[in-house]
Amino acid sequence: MDFGLATELYPDEYRYQTEHYSPNDNPLDLVQVIQQLHASLDPRTVFACYGKVLGQHLPIQGVRLSYGEHKLSWGKRYGISVKRQLICAGMPLTIKYQLLTPLTPSQTSNLKEIEPLLLQPLLNAMQYQEMSMQAMFDSLTGLGHHHYYSQSLSNATARAHRKQGSVALIVLDLDNFKQLNDKFGHKCGDYILKEFGDIIRATIRNTDQAFRIGGDEFVIIVQGNIHAAGLLCERIVSAINQHSSFTQFGVSCSLGAAESHDTIEAEQLYELADKALYQAKAAGRNCYKLSQNQLV
Repeated sequence: MDFGLATELYPDEYRYQTEHYSPNDNPLDLVQVIQQLHASLDPRTVFACYGKVLGQHLPIQGVRLSYGEHKLSWGKRYGISVKRQLICAGMPLTIKYQLLTPLTPSQTSNLKEIEPLLLQPLLNAMQYQEMSMQAMFDSLTGLGHHHYYSQSLSNATARAHRKQGSVALIVLDLDNFKQLNDKFGHKCGDYILKEFGDIIRATIRNTDQAFRIGGDEFVIIVQGNIHAAGLLCERIVSAINQHSSFTQFGVSCSLGAAESHDTIEAEQLYELADKALYQAKAAGRNCYKLSQNQLV
C-alpha cells in the first residue's frame, strides 16, 4: 500500500489526492491498521498513513494535527470541520477533520476505534525524530555534528561531480581560544562557542550547512563557488569584529576556503580548505584565505 513516503527533506505539509469516497462494506481490521501505523518512524509518514486509512473507511478528505510544536497535515483543507482533542503522553493533542458528509453513528464509532491507534506510533516516531536530531546536531552551538558533516560533504561533492552546482568548503577556527579558556574558564569558552555558532547560523544562507567538528573548529558547506565562499568569509569576519564579547575577550576568527571540482574528493577538499586556513593564521589571523589552486 502506498503511504506517501517522504521524498523531500523538510516539507511542512503533505498533500494527497484523496480517492472519491464510497462506502466500504469490508469490516474494519484494527490489527492491520496498527501494523500500518507502526511501519514507519517518520512522524509525517505515520500521519499520512493515518489519513489514508481514514479516507478508505470514512468520508474524511483531510486531517490536521497539532501536538506541542508538532503540526502535521494530510489531504484537503475544505469540507465539514470537526475538531477533537485527545491526550497523548499527558499533553493535549488536537485533530481537525475535514469531512465530505457528516458522520453517521456507525462511522463515528469507527473513528473512535481508529483514533487511539494513532497515538503510540506517532509518539514513537516523534521521539525517534528528536533523538535523531540530537545525534545530528551539537547541543551547545546547534550546528551539525562531525558524522553529519561527513555525510553531508560526501553528498555535496557528489553533486558537484555530477555538474549539479558548485560546492565550496570553509574551515574556521577561533584565534586565541585556548588562552581564553585558560584565563577565564570553560564556562566562558562555552559562551563564546555558542555565540560563534549563532553568528555562523545568522550569516550563512538557507542553502548552506554549518557544522562544529571539534573544539573550536567549524566547517561550512557552501552551495556556490570559491568567490561565493569568499563573500561569506568576509561577512563572518566582519560580524566577529563587531561583536562586543569577542572584542572584550580578544577572540577573533581565521578561515580558509576551497572549491570542489571533478577530481576532488571530500577529504581532499577539506585538506585544501584547511591549508588555506593555516595561510590565514600565518598572515596574522582575523582574516581568510582562498585556496590558491583555484583562484582565477
